[in-house]
Amino acid sequence: MTDDASTDSATGGDAPVVTVTDVARRLEAILLIVEEPQSLVSLATAVGAPVPAVRQAIESLVDDYDGKSVGPVRGFELREVGGGWRLYVREELDDLVSEYVGGQAPSRLSQAALETLAVIAYKQPVTRSQVASIRAVNVDSVVRTLLARELITELFADSETGAINYGTTDALLVHLGINSLDELPHISPLLDGVDEVEDNQDEGVRR
Repeated sequence: MTDDASTDSATGGDAPVVTVTDVARRLEAILLIVEEPQSLVSLATAVGAPVPAVRQAIESLVDDYDGKSVGPVRGFELREVGGGWRLYVREELDDLVSEYVGGQAPSRLSQAALETLAVIAYKQPVTRSQVASIRAVNVDSVVRTLLARELITELFADSETGAINYGTTDALLVHLGINSLDELPHISPLLDGVDEVEDNQDEGVRR
């Protein structure tokens, strides 16, 4: 990665110069914490740089992580999915990470994990942000735990937003001793307001 290319962060002769390296460092900070693929426009807004500069920095990071510059191939990669960019574990290391996360998980699910699992079971397919809205807390780590336990799985990515939709697996049915989700007890009274949350989210998208 070089700093030869640079760009102005704003219009005007006195605008400060921002190098590709500067933009790349900012992008890394954002990409480390996002849970869904981010478009170039979203990333440009987040790091305060023009889209062309972000595109150039992304290309530089991809080459860096893939070992095409001076360093080795990293254990993670920057991948474009559904029109957005996000950091992913390299496919050949998926099993290693799954074993590690699974080994760190307690033998019993926490209350937070059980509540998150219940929301996914009853509302699937559902995105992480929708689950977080329903529970009114951040669910990122809990979702990772449930994925590692193979109780939930990634079903598909939304074609417009890139948001991953989650659903439960057959392993959950086995643990519950049921044949299908239809056998789950009705808990509609316990999820009052859920449809309201989803309606509000849909309304926000339409706006």
